[in-house]
Amino acid sequence: MSGAASSARPSRSGGGWQTFVADLKQVRASILILLALLIFNALFTPYFLSVQTLNVNLTQVATIIIVAMGMTLVIATGGVDLSVGSLMAISGVLAPLIFLNAAFANAQWLGITLAFIVPVLVAGAFGVLNGLFVTRLKLQPIVATLVLYIAGRGIAQVITNGQLQSFTVPGFSYIGLGRPFGIPFQVILMLIIVALTYWAVRRTVFGRSVLAVGGNETAAGLSGIPVARVKVAVYAITGLLSGIAGLIVIAINSSSDANQVGQGMELDAIAAVAVGGTLLSGGRAQVLGTLFGALIIQLIRYTLLARGVPDAAALVVKAAIIIIAVALQQRRRRE
Repeated sequence: MSGAASSARPSRSGGGWQTFVADLKQVRASILILLALLIFNALFTPYFLSVQTLNVNLTQVATIIIVAMGMTLVIATGGVDLSVGSLMAISGVLAPLIFLNAAFANAQWLGITLAFIVPVLVAGAFGVLNGLFVTRLKLQPIVATLVLYIAGRGIAQVITNGQLQSFTVPGFSYIGLGRPFGIPFQVILMLIIVALTYWAVRRTVFGRSVLAVGGNETAAGLSGIPVARVKVAVYAITGLLSGIAGLIVIAINSSSDANQVGQGMELDAIAAVAVGGTLLSGGRAQVLGTLFGALIIQLIRYTLLARGVPDAAALVVKAAIIIIAVALQQRRRRE
């Protein structure tokens, strides 16, 4: 494994602060790009430094980062998950069906509580199914998750008969519209998830196992690591995080549309991981890199929109970013 990949391994010793600084050094290129974008917009984009603009950008990128944390783990094992957007849609259509159900008319708090739990668990269960497709049926990850990429959104559309579900339920909408201490609630949730993912990769046996499986699956199996269980676990985690992201999206919009929730999320998440420096071939997990990668992509999109470039052009830019990131990865590996 390369020196860069080795630096992404969980540390058994050494101070946590020194480890964190070392990880920041590994993604210094992403940090410099992000700083350049921030400075450019601060100088040339009106109102960029306003609280409103900051909140808008953080709100839009929070769900991408949440899903990308799971995608980082999946890609670190040498896999990929194309179903994340569809799992967001499934979670997003299930929640209103629960908290708007007449059975909870006199106990709305119970309906809201279940709406936070059940859809996320369902998305997680579909993630387990992805993992079983990969480990039991021996399907290539891109093929295994393509099944739910197609069928998952179809399931969401069938559940609602393709109809938009609108609602006004403050208790539920807080996950997307709440502002504790003036900070968007989903941003706080996102930071917690990033911190937990970083801790898991750097400090736990599970994190070491993820990197070992992605680095050399055969050797990992021979060393006693339960390869199949690790793979199923990362797909399950990605499903759970996709379910959370789906709830945030519908809470922001106060409506659930099976046709729109999670659209293109798979591309956003993969792009964030690739730009952040996680090898798409596996064996490395740059959690902080994924965070900065998502912020870079969001700022590029904002910069283009602020200059009148159509949003559709951002898709082309994202694709170009992935190609460039992969090309740079290949170059580093050859060196």
